[in-house]
Amino acid sequence: MPFEEKLTWVGLVVAVIVPVVYLAVVLGRLGETSAAEISYQWPLLIALGASVVLSILGAIVAAAGTAISAELRGKSASDEIDRKDERDKQISRHGDLVGFYVSSGGMVGVLALTMLEYEYFWIASALYLSFAVGTLVSSVVKLVAYRRGF
Repeated sequence: MPFEEKLTWVGLVVAVIVPVVYLAVVLGRLGETSAAEISYQWPLLIALGASVVLSILGAIVAAAGTAISAELRGKSASDEIDRKDERDKQISRHGDLVGFYVSSGGMVGVLALTMLEYEYFWIASALYLSFAVGTLVSSVVKLVAYRRGF
């Protein structure tokens, strides 16, 4: 499995886990409190920070695993990690483009919420969800391209 594909798996796992935890925490408060009174700012900032930290940690673990497997096969670890061919670049571009389209579609929904003067809670949550779904779709498109060909 190419190193780029491993990084895509890391991105997919992070794109699923962090938003689910954020939504569980924040939407759990919705039953007790109105949307206008929910304190969503800190959980949102923590979710963003957790996404960055978990992505970095996942990349480190993937690099370590790649390095160990390369050494066991008698190859240079840096060659395995740094290797990125034209196919990897095309898959990355294609997945990012599809993810961008999905995020852009979500932004239309966020704009509609803003124009309809919804509570900030809904606008911020929809904005975060748009980015999270865009990242998730991008990762899935890349993984399908790696598995089925591009």
